[in-house]
Amino acid sequence: MEAVFWSAVIFIFYSYLGYPLLLIGLGLLRNRSVRKGDITPRVSFIITAYNEENRIREKIENTLQRDYPRDRLEIFVASDCSEDRTDEIVRSFVSRGVQLVRAERRGGKEAAQKLAVNTATGEILVFSDVATILPPNAITNIAGNFYDSTVGCVSSVDRVFDSGSTTGGEGIYVKYEMLLRNLETRVGSLVGLSGSFFAARREVCQNWQPELQSDFNTLLNAVHLGLRGVSDPESVGYYKNIADETREYERKVRTVLRGISVFMNSLPMLNPLRYGIFSWQLLSHKLCRWLVSIALILTFVSNAFLIYKSWFYLFLFVLQLAFYMLAFGGVKLDLSSRSILKIPSFFVLVNLSILTAWFRYFRGQRIVTWEPSER
Repeated sequence: MEAVFWSAVIFIFYSYLGYPLLLIGLGLLRNRSVRKGDITPRVSFIITAYNEENRIREKIENTLQRDYPRDRLEIFVASDCSEDRTDEIVRSFVSRGVQLVRAERRGGKEAAQKLAVNTATGEILVFSDVATILPPNAITNIAGNFYDSTVGCVSSVDRVFDSGSTTGGEGIYVKYEMLLRNLETRVGSLVGLSGSFFAARREVCQNWQPELQSDFNTLLNAVHLGLRGVSDPESVGYYKNIADETREYERKVRTVLRGISVFMNSLPMLNPLRYGIFSWQLLSHKLCRWLVSIALILTFVSNAFLIYKSWFYLFLFVLQLAFYMLAFGGVKLDLSSRSILKIPSFFVLVNLSILTAWFRYFRGQRIVTWEPSER
């Protein structure tokens, strides 16, 4: 039981702290910073929508106001067979150069994106969600990364509109993810892109899989072609937190479940003889993180068997109980999302959503379609 306990504890600490610390150390020896340039390649901007009549007009207006040369930019709205007024609103922008690509039947986000990818003529394809608002220079910034010939795809930086003081769980989690992306970029390649706003070279998007999560699979396609994915701190996508926290939990389950599907479809990329350091990054950032929920259970159960062994193990068990009680209190109490007491609850809910995703994956559940989240 002691071996189980300490193995699980070390695994948890490696997944959250050991991996980024190793990235920092490796970054001191290996610096692959991106060489950005002042370039304006032809860009195809793709917005994916399903029943977004309340937000699609604002999103299109926001996109049209970007400072990228208009003759070098084409804009598509890929409608996943929307049933409300989304398509009608998009058609009202045809005179301003916005093109509607509508799926004949609902096939999911990636299937709708594929229709736009097949129609687009740009050298660079930029993907963005309806709920993401971009600053004026967003397209110019993200396109400039492709001056570096080693870059196959680029991820934006996520920012929460109403975060205020980001001491809550969501704010700390986003900052942690952005730190990891910066460290991974310095070492070589990202392991995942922000699905709300990312860009890729046309050749990276040729093997588009409509059943697989596009942001993760696009990154893997780039690495497979000998390119890399990078994070650009100057390319920012703003979004609001989901209003209903219960729906946020379900969104996390769907995201992880779809990520697991991509990972399992790409197991050959764990071969370090072919993919080098990226195989270690993929294993550490994705699989290890997704297994922390199981390690937490092993830590708690093994610690329960050890409480009679010494006061030290009893103390550790009490600490775990106190942590989970704080987490439960953070869920039950009507606290501000910025409250520091939300951190334990956010951590536990994230790992519970991952555990739920594994359960659904092994039951054979796969998710393709999606519903827009109310923010």
